[in-house]
Amino acid sequence: MITKWMIGVALTASLMITAPLNIAYPIDGYEDTGIRRVEGYRRITAGEIPGTKLPQGGRLNTAAVDLRLTQQMQSGLPVVDQQLSQEIKQLLGKDAAHYGLALLDYSDPNNMVYAEVNADYRQNVGSVGKLVGALGFFQALADVYPTDIDKRAALLKSTIVTADQFSQRDTHSIKVFDPATNIMHRHSMKIGETGNLWEYLDWMLSVSSNAAAAMIMREAMLIRHFKTAYPVDDSQIQAFFRDTDKATLTALYKETFWQPIERNGISIDELRQGSFFTRSGKAAVYGGGLSYGTAKSLMQLTLKMEQGQLVDRWSSLQLKRLLYMTERRIRYASAPALNAAAVYFKSGSLYSCKPEPGFSCGKYQGNVKNYMNSLAIIESPAAKPELQYSVALISNVLKVNSAVAHQTLAMRIHRLLEKRHAEQSTTVAKSL
Repeated sequence: MITKWMIGVALTASLMITAPLNIAYPIDGYEDTGIRRVEGYRRITAGEIPGTKLPQGGRLNTAAVDLRLTQQMQSGLPVVDQQLSQEIKQLLGKDAAHYGLALLDYSDPNNMVYAEVNADYRQNVGSVGKLVGALGFFQALADVYPTDIDKRAALLKSTIVTADQFSQRDTHSIKVFDPATNIMHRHSMKIGETGNLWEYLDWMLSVSSNAAAAMIMREAMLIRHFKTAYPVDDSQIQAFFRDTDKATLTALYKETFWQPIERNGISIDELRQGSFFTRSGKAAVYGGGLSYGTAKSLMQLTLKMEQGQLVDRWSSLQLKRLLYMTERRIRYASAPALNAAAVYFKSGSLYSCKPEPGFSCGKYQGNVKNYMNSLAIIESPAAKPELQYSVALISNVLKVNSAVAHQTLAMRIHRLLEKRHAEQSTTVAKSL
């Protein structure tokens, strides 16, 4: 067990930051970030080139994507609302025991409502663990430049990363837009693929590229090791991972990705990424253990982000902007009820099958394990949200299409909250 770190240094650094939070992202963010995919979707949505336009909720500009709870500095989640928790448990039905769910409704930031069902249930959360990789990256950057936001921003845009063996292999494809030809390329990441740090972060979170995640985790370890000497050239990178003994690399991995969890007030027993996301990354660096998460720990991370306390306010804002969905909506986020909502989202799945009479294995329908994990922030409607809430949902319901199950739950939870708020408004109106 890692000893909990004192967070006073991080808080002091947060208070000392005075630079404007002006790094642009979502679809108007190409000029400031260099994320080519984002520019492609901006042109499509503006009608400048053909393509499938983003849903209405995916068209916010940068200024509209902000943190919502920076004035609410309470420590930890509110007391559990038993009535809402029971209503959500009823939505889960007969399979409730196989779900872990945490919901935080902060439509009224001064009266937040928290509900949970089996929120301490723990399992491998798959690609949702890439949030831990992103946290480790931003924490390393903040530790090296605690008060110099301009330096952090400059590194993100100017540092060009070249994919090496760490990136291999990946079934997810990345999207690269060519602004000169207006062509969007979709392909698996190859050794030699180049992009700046912003783009690799975007590939890791928007299309959930394991290859990009491995490269970002490599960069986070390099930042933590080389500090102000970062970035270093490819020959130094290769020499570092080749010549450093395995135990030292494991210790650096834990310092980079495990310690930030507890430094940010979350138990390492509830949230942990135990390895790289690629086979080659795992071969190069042993991470030290299993990967897992709980609905409650993911909600704690989300709350700290919305409060601007995840690393610091600047890092929290950048992470939220990276989670804003300007990519095809899937699983929980694909519920039609959320089309007009701004959705900030990460999901991950793991499923496996064995022969069984009368059962046909299908995608997200395992009969051995069928993990589906979703973390979503919903602001509805996007332009002027009346509902603002977060949901962390993990499940292991065998032999059902878990992607559809999460999509259905997204609709039911959204309608439940709409109804609750409508009833509250009616009650207030009658009392006047």
